[in-house]
Formats: sequence, structure tokens, C-alpha cells
Amino acid sequence: MAVTAGAYGTSNGVTVTTAANFIPEMWSDEIVAAYKKSLVMANLVRKMSQKGKKGDTINIPMPSRASAQAKTANTVVRIQQDTESVVQVLLNKHFEVSRLIEDIVSVQALSSLRKFYTDDAGYALGRQVDTDLVLLGRSFNNGAGTAAYAAAFCAQDGATLYTSGAPNQTALTDLGFRRMIQRLDDNDVPMDRRHFVVPPSTRNTLMGIARFTEQGFVGDVGAGNTIRNGKIGDLYGIDVFVTPQCDTATGAARVAMLFQEDSLVLAEQMSVRTQTQYKQEYLSDLMTADCIYGTALLRKGDDGDIPAGAFAIAVPA
Repeated sequence: MAVTAGAYGTSNGVTVTTAANFIPEMWSDEIVAAYKKSLVMANLVRKMSQKGKKGDTINIPMPSRASAQAKTANTVVRIQQDTESVVQVLLNKHFEVSRLIEDIVSVQALSSLRKFYTDDAGYALGRQVDTDLVLLGRSFNNGAGTAAYAAAFCAQDGATLYTSGAPNQTALTDLGFRRMIQRLDDNDVPMDRRHFVVPPSTRNTLMGIARFTEQGFVGDVGAGNTIRNGKIGDLYGIDVFVTPQCDTATGAARVAMLFQEDSLVLAEQMSVRTQTQYKQEYLSDLMTADCIYGTALLRKGDDGDIPAGAFAIAVPA
């Protein structure tokens, strides 16, 4: 009988050689748990569930803020009218992780392979969601949406704009961080649910600044205060999180993000699901984990800037 190659290349399958001494049972709940454990950014932004809903675009109304008007005796009230805008969230991101596991591996391998594969699939999907949220930082402060980050501020003083390729990606200072907080205050951004997401290099900087490691500023970072993934403490009442997914700017710089939760949105149309199918032509099980979602900048400022409550900060890599 002739053997014809199908849609799945045999060179991509898990063989006895590539998976010796393991067993590949795939459990959906383990993948979902690993996915949630891997998320940092996704836990810090506004979430919108679109599960079970049709369509590929969400239109979110963006009403303008009203202003208080003085009432004069014997005069009518002043009617305020604005042409409201919308922010569109495109549900155009569909990512998957798949494995093709041969029967002989299932028969001969140990159970520890299951945990590796489920953790790996969950981590890969979680990392992708966080990456897409991080990339929104390229448009902070009316930026051009490119890796150059012309609208990012230097961490040293929080006032100088970062120049691509120039040696001004200085380490974060107390002065720079306080100036960035003032930018949020000047934009009338709500005080609660502010977050500071930094790359590992900036965490290293923070650990070396005595002012940032004092109990009065950092607070209790024990088990009772580190519920969310990646949290390392708080500075001036702002939660600080670390993730290696922080973006890289053009030039030798990474990008930290200071933002209020309502500045970014994650819309999930299909949360992580796991499917398996037996492929007789390969005597193998095909396992696929996937998710569908969209991301967008959300909160609008009085001057029309989107977002009003988020800034990018260039720091050393």
C-alpha cells in the first residue's frame, strides 16, 4: 500500500526520540491554569468578555466630559451637546499551540511530559496576549506606533523625550518617576488602579535605590501583597510589576509603562480552549490550544489624546 503524506508533516510530530521517557496526556484545565499563571499585563487592563458573541469588531462609546456651568437667576439652564466618538476593538488575534503525539510515545513515556506540554502551551498563549498589550505602548502619548518610541520619556528626569539611538536611556530615578506620576495627575487620571510595568533591568535598578526599598515606600511585598502575577511592590501607592515582555525601543533601550487600568482594553471572544483529535494516518493524537481576542487603547483625554492615562518610559536594557 502506498503511503501519501497528509497535511501534517511527519517531521513535526513528537517521536520516541524527541519525547523519550515521557507521556503526553493533555488536560485542558492544566493549560488554562498555566495560561492564567503566565499573564501579567492582561491582569492590569480593562477586560471585556465577548464569549459567545458574533462579530469581529467592538464599538466602545467614548463620551466627552461635561463642564459645570454657573446658574444665573431667571435664566434657563445651558444645554451641553457633544458629538461623541467611539473606540473600535478589532477581534483579529487568533493564536494556537499544537502538538502531534505518536501512540508509541503514549505507551512508553512517563507522566511528566503532560505537565511540560500543558505548561508550555499555557505559557506561550499567555506570553502572546501580554506581548500584544505591551505593543500598545508604542502609541502612548500620541506616539507613532513604531518601535522608535519618539513619544517616550527618559527615566532620569521624566521630562526629556527619548531620542532613538541616543545615549539617553538612563536608569530610572526617584525624580523621573515622580515627574511621570505628575503627568497622570495633570491629565486628571483617576488615582486608583494605576500600574507601573517594568522590564527586569529596571527591577534591578529599583532594588539598588535605598529610597525605593524603604518599607514606607515599597510596603509589604510578602505573600499577602503579591496576589497578581509579577507584582514586586508599590511606589507612592502605584503597584509595580515586572515582565520580560516589556518592549524594546530602537536603540539600546527597553520600555517601561506607567498607566491607569482604563487606558487599555483586552476583549476576549474565546478564552483558552483545548481540543484533541486522533489522526489515524499518523497513529497520533493532535492537541491544539487556542484563543481569540483583541486589544486597543481606550481612555480619552480632554484634549483628545488616546490614551490620556498612559506613558512610555525609556530605560536601559
